[in-house]
Amino acid sequence: MSAVMITRKVRKWEKLPGKNTFCCDGRVMMARQKGVFYLTLFLIIGTCSLFFAFECPYLALHLSPTIPVFAVVLFLFVMAMLLRTSFSDPGVLPRALPEEATFIEMEIEAANGNVPQGQRPPPRIRNVQINNQIVKLKYCYTCKIFRPPRASHCSICDNCVDRFDHHCPWVGNCVGKRNYRYFYLFTMSLSLLTIYIFTFDIVHVVMRSVDNGFLNTLKETPGTVLEVLVCFFTLWSVVGLTGFHTYLISLNQTTNEDIKGSWSGKNRVQNPYSHKNIFKNCCEVLCGPAYPSVLDRRGVMQEDSPVSASSAAPDNNSSSSSSSPEPQAMKPTAPLIPNEHTPDDAKPSIAASAQKSPSPKEEHPPPSKAPPLASPEAEVEASNTKDKTH
Repeated sequence: MSAVMITRKVRKWEKLPGKNTFCCDGRVMMARQKGVFYLTLFLIIGTCSLFFAFECPYLALHLSPTIPVFAVVLFLFVMAMLLRTSFSDPGVLPRALPEEATFIEMEIEAANGNVPQGQRPPPRIRNVQINNQIVKLKYCYTCKIFRPPRASHCSICDNCVDRFDHHCPWVGNCVGKRNYRYFYLFTMSLSLLTIYIFTFDIVHVVMRSVDNGFLNTLKETPGTVLEVLVCFFTLWSVVGLTGFHTYLISLNQTTNEDIKGSWSGKNRVQNPYSHKNIFKNCCEVLCGPAYPSVLDRRGVMQEDSPVSASSAAPDNNSSSSSSSPEPQAMKPTAPLIPNEHTPDDAKPSIAASAQKSPSPKEEHPPPSKAPPLASPEAEVEASNTKDKTH
């Protein structure tokens, strides 16, 4: 069975390496582990739904109608920042093509020379100068590239991410150069929303307790108790995370650099990306330009896929098979020796072959008849007769 190569156009996100999942024809990009992200959505939507159902009607009537309005605006902003962080490209760097990887390997071998057997080859690094500071670019053995400054390889997504901060399971994506500001705005707005709901939950319980008593209020509004517990345990982690990233932004530093101690004072290495000014650092991180994606995940590429000839053209094969005659079974032929016994099943074939093939007489005409030769006795008698006559 022969194979036919068929060329078809596919989106690049379908063939991209790594451990990401794509939705909406490549427009949505997330990590494969999304269970904690669904938990985040459930906690935020569930807590706000209880707040809108139990507290907002009472507070809007007895305090101010702007309380639920501001809560709705804050809730929508939190959801927008969460989805923007989770569904965007964090700054994934494309892997080297086979030709590029081969060229880089040749450059590394030429630079290192022949390494004696038994010795460990030197590390694959390149030195660049940024703001009068030497920064080392490390080689990624998975992506086959020298990573740009501040980039790192995420082991969960299996991709190199530019200005890699960390992989956040709560948002279901990496946090990098292209979505860090949205992640920070998400944590900050979620802290404000948590404090807002927690505060007005307490106000609601206090106002109702004045008229009905504390125990009766808890019985009448069981959702409020659940909201207070969720907000109490969430408040410390979310507010602490926001404060930690505020500290990193003021230094123009990433979580990955802070954990590794890249710019600590031990090695007398200063942060070359810091402007030595908190206001400038915050403006660069939060108000800097929006960087485009270099992944081109929705681009079009051609793919050659082998297809069997029978499946590719079933009509042609069926028509050709129907039009072609079936091979006839071989029958025993007539014997070459005349005295050999001819089997009964071969006799019809012999007769048919005799009718179809011309006879030897028709093919070769008989030669002309020659006069018969006289015998020796006749010749003697003829000679005697001649002598008598003479």
